[in-house]
Amino acid sequence: MNASNDAQSVSLRSLTRGNLGVPILLLSILGMMTLPVPPFLLDVFFSFNIALAIVVLLVAVYAMRPLDFAVFPTVLLVATLLRLALNVASTRVVLLEGHLGGDAAGKVIQSFGEVVIGGNYAVGLVVFFILIIINFVVVTKGAGRISEVSARFTLDAMPGKQMAIDADLNSGLINQDQARNRREEIASEADFYGSMDGASKFVRGDAIAGILILVVNIVGGLAIGMAQHELEFARAMEVYSLLTIGDGLVAQIPGLLLSTSAAIMVTRVSDSKDMGEQITSQMFGSPKALLVAASILTIMGIIPGMPHVAFLSLAAVAFYLVYRIDQKTKQKKSELLQVEATRKEQEQQQTKKAEPVEIGWDDVQPVDSIGLEVGYRLIPMVDKGQGGELLGRIKGIRKKLSQEMGFLIPSVHIRDNLDLAPTGYRISLLGVAAGEAEIYPDRELAINPGQVFGKLNGIKTKDPAFGLEAVWVDPNMKDQAQTLGYTVVDASTVVATHINQILLKRTHELLGHDEVQQMLDLLAKRSPKLVEELVPDTVSINLLLTVLKNLLMEQVPVRDMRTIAATLAGFAGKTQEPGALTAEVRVALKRTIIQNIYGSDIKLPAIALDPAMEQLLLKSVQQAQQSGNNDDIALEPGMAEKLQSALVEVAQKQELAGKPAVLLVSAPLREMLAKFTRYTSADIQVLSYAEIPDDKQITIEGTVG
Repeated sequence: MNASNDAQSVSLRSLTRGNLGVPILLLSILGMMTLPVPPFLLDVFFSFNIALAIVVLLVAVYAMRPLDFAVFPTVLLVATLLRLALNVASTRVVLLEGHLGGDAAGKVIQSFGEVVIGGNYAVGLVVFFILIIINFVVVTKGAGRISEVSARFTLDAMPGKQMAIDADLNSGLINQDQARNRREEIASEADFYGSMDGASKFVRGDAIAGILILVVNIVGGLAIGMAQHELEFARAMEVYSLLTIGDGLVAQIPGLLLSTSAAIMVTRVSDSKDMGEQITSQMFGSPKALLVAASILTIMGIIPGMPHVAFLSLAAVAFYLVYRIDQKTKQKKSELLQVEATRKEQEQQQTKKAEPVEIGWDDVQPVDSIGLEVGYRLIPMVDKGQGGELLGRIKGIRKKLSQEMGFLIPSVHIRDNLDLAPTGYRISLLGVAAGEAEIYPDRELAINPGQVFGKLNGIKTKDPAFGLEAVWVDPNMKDQAQTLGYTVVDASTVVATHINQILLKRTHELLGHDEVQQMLDLLAKRSPKLVEELVPDTVSINLLLTVLKNLLMEQVPVRDMRTIAATLAGFAGKTQEPGALTAEVRVALKRTIIQNIYGSDIKLPAIALDPAMEQLLLKSVQQAQQSGNNDDIALEPGMAEKLQSALVEVAQKQELAGKPAVLLVSAPLREMLAKFTRYTSADIQVLSYAEIPDDKQITIEGTVG
């Protein structure tokens, strides 16, 4: 019994909440199209249709934003189907019972027909056709066009809006929930305008159907009245014209209201104000327009032959509105001045009462890990409100480097700097400038990759990231530049690439104790025993940080933290020297190192040292180890210069051949030569023989001596 009562209460609640209202309405519409409807029910449904159209119009007027009435396309479709079903039902009644008189199809149709016709059928037909023309040619056509354009523009703007949300989320202006809500709002907006584009076609088709139904009713009514009911032509024309025009008006007036509602919805801007408030604030916010209009109306009113009362009355109303708006404006200004005076007085009193405050540690601003300062002309590139793309690209760079290197790259703090050139920017790491350049945001950079087939007219410069010859060209020359062999990028890409290169070469400077601790915390979730054994009993956080920095300094990723920790746990008991531990870790990561340099190739082209040179360097290393100072490895100036020149020459040859520049040496020399090449212009990797996997084949391309 209780279960039955609960089921009945649930059904009643569903019905009261409208869960069954729409299905019942749709079934009623289908029923009206197939079953005969008595005139009394026709009056009820026609009245309901008019009331529904009025309610929809008022909701559209008072909606703050288009999305506040997101169900409007569905309502428009249902109302259109209801109107067409009523046309079918009324046509059946008109053709079957029209010969009995004007009220055969109900009082609503008769009343509308008599009011509009007014005893003249020609006038009634003309008025009806004018209403259809207004609905079809003006309202529905304009609303459909605006819906189509709005849908296309909304879809085109979605990627930019999504990037702006990602930029806000990346910079910390919004959280995950706010970003999710904004994405849902963007998707809802696109769905709404797409639905409006389709719903407008229903309204337009309904207007065409009204014309066809009018013709069918009149022609069919005359034929049925004269042939079956033996009415005279004049009587048949009188009866069926009255019913047909009344039927058409009862359907077209709600259709015109719904078309107007659709036009209002698609022409609304996304402002949190209703239409009346927008019109009042925007049209009558300034009295100048009304003042000019009142003056023109006054001049027209005093011209002989013009309707003086109408024009002069409107001019008086306009002058009165100008006076009222001016008074309100002055009142608002006086109130603002009073508020400002009160605020200044309070600030002066607080300043007098306040005593000098002692400075504290809060006044010491921390140094940004990564900073980007831009000139004032580059602000639109980093402003999401002006379509700036740089924030999204910087986020992509951080994500890519974090995944490749194995720790979270800090956020880039962006700010404007008036001391820079208007189109200049500066990249800083830990508060120290790491690179700067000047770009042209309204141009594109054509970079010479080494072989081009012509010259370009523009501003000659060098690519800030790689130092290649380049030219700033107009955007319309992009295709020409690419045809000549240039690589063309926009200004945002130039800055993003420059940031990427600096971070890639100096990633080790961004790694600190906090980042190492977070890496250990992540490793502890998978290998808790390994972390427990490693830190702090075997290796201190400081020593682990030094080893990781050494790896990153030579662009070796540290994402395989498990292998690094296991290697240190095995060798840290033998030595605590960072260089030796780094060498052991490099051997453990040899497959990662080789893959980053050579990819999946089996054959590894490399450069070797001349045997005499290698023996000489080994002696220097042994002498330094015997003296107890591994850093005191000195080369004769002449030898160091020759070695540097030889390395640069070999690196260039390998680059021209499309092969990586790798110097293969014995293990004791690797660390010393890696430091040596780091401070030269040679872009060369130094590997030891122990760092070559067993399944790889070494091919010596040349020697350095």
